[in-house]
Amino acid sequence: MNIRKWQKGLLASVLLVGLLAACTSGGGGTVTELKDEKTKATADAPGWKADMEPITFDWYLNFSWFPNKWGTDMTSKYVTQKTGVSVNFIVPAGNENEKLNTMLASGKLPDFVTLGWGEDAVKKMIEGKMVLPLNKLAEKYDPYLIKIADPAKMSWYRQTDGNVYGYPNASSSPQDYQKYGQNFVSNQTFMVRKDMYEAIGKPDMRTPEGFLKALQKVKEKFPEVNGQPLIPMGFHEFTDNGNYSFEDYLLNFLAIPHEKDGKLYDRRSDEEYIRWLKTFRQANEQGLIAKDVFIDKRPQMEEKVAQGRYFAMLYQRSDFATQQVMLYAKDPNSVYIAVDGPSNSKLDPPTLAGPGISGWTVTLISKDVKDKERAIEFLTYLISEEGNRDLYLGEQGKLWDMVNGKPAFKPEVQELLNKDRSAFDKKYGASFTFWMLMDTNMNLQWAPPSVEPYKQPEDWTKGKTKGFSQYDNIKPTGTSAEGIASGQIDKIWGKTLPKLLLASSDEEFDQLFARFLEDRRKAGYDKVMAYQQKAYEENLKKIEQFTK
Repeated sequence: MNIRKWQKGLLASVLLVGLLAACTSGGGGTVTELKDEKTKATADAPGWKADMEPITFDWYLNFSWFPNKWGTDMTSKYVTQKTGVSVNFIVPAGNENEKLNTMLASGKLPDFVTLGWGEDAVKKMIEGKMVLPLNKLAEKYDPYLIKIADPAKMSWYRQTDGNVYGYPNASSSPQDYQKYGQNFVSNQTFMVRKDMYEAIGKPDMRTPEGFLKALQKVKEKFPEVNGQPLIPMGFHEFTDNGNYSFEDYLLNFLAIPHEKDGKLYDRRSDEEYIRWLKTFRQANEQGLIAKDVFIDKRPQMEEKVAQGRYFAMLYQRSDFATQQVMLYAKDPNSVYIAVDGPSNSKLDPPTLAGPGISGWTVTLISKDVKDKERAIEFLTYLISEEGNRDLYLGEQGKLWDMVNGKPAFKPEVQELLNKDRSAFDKKYGASFTFWMLMDTNMNLQWAPPSVEPYKQPEDWTKGKTKGFSQYDNIKPTGTSAEGIASGQIDKIWGKTLPKLLLASSDEEFDQLFARFLEDRRKAGYDKVMAYQQKAYEENLKKIEQFTK
């Protein structure tokens, strides 16, 4: 993902005082404990500057698509030269869940672990005492972390034992929305291939009728793309738990509420949602959904995007940014642009997910880490303004210079970034090639204006983007009764969704959906909803603290 850029705002001083109190209570040394015989750890200076001896950390990324290596580009070499830290990334070769579950079963983790904040494994690692509390590591080794960490993020991720085990990237609090909200964009888009869309008259695809007609028209006009069959409609990959495109993406395009009158709403049973699922079923019946979409994984999808074989995609725009640049270089009219997509019966504008306080990923430090002190110092560096600037801009004089009082990439660096993101990552490694702890608010002060082909899809989402932090972290996970029930329901949905889309008639669809609701009920849906309602209400109280 390439999530955008915003600068971190200061929260009320009372929050910082509360954070300091929480982080200096309950065991684990004092903030003035000796780092070694020569240097004292203090809150006034980052600890990493006192020890820059070479060290290599193993860092697990739960993203099989991540292609980059540390130490082969100019930016990561610069960070290693500056801090002494090298990184050995460990990335699953295939199924992420299988790799992660194998590691969890072994009871031993690499030094750092980064995964999606909502993954069940986060709770398993914390409950299994496989990761260390960041606040206690900071108290003992590097109290500078307490000074620079965002109090809202620390408070949000604080567990019932009072400790914070993970720190997010791309995270925005409600206060950040007040400060930067007008600049926030969403990754949730309905994209169409520009030249094909214009060739069929730029149809309105907001209604089921207009949507199906457009797909039919484009298939008739462009049955093949460079000798390969056209794929009229593309989605995210289908997994054991479902498909992003048919869940939050479609639900948000239809502006279906998360709650009504303070009570969480069953969005999947909404009649507008059912209406559109049946529309996609009808599209499949009419031969407008290729079989590829049910089996392709991200690498295959990226290849087909680069070939321009999809007409429309309900998809995360940043996931094919590299392919967009390739298409743009060949022919600017062959790129994908964002347009109004599926809408509810009232044609309300979509309510797209913007950045939330949970962020995108969360990074944790393993109990097996080879050097606790250097690990927390490196994490402090990465979340600091200095670390974020280094990983975004690289080394001054080599990748960027000051221009009119603002940092700017050198022309040749900016040109490669705009032309070939993959080559840019390999050569320069800047612009958050290494995004694990990027602060997208802080980054607003350095980021250059967006250019095509990124600009149009970003701009389209502005004004449609909403903050949904209050609904984050409410899903039960782990081995609790609610967590097990939630996992079972996810699996039931994952098996049901393709069947709904492949159903031969609306009647068969209705039977399948009724069976899903009954199987969901038997699996424990009511207790899952009760858990989520309570967690949602607790989130509202947390958020209220941030906005005082």
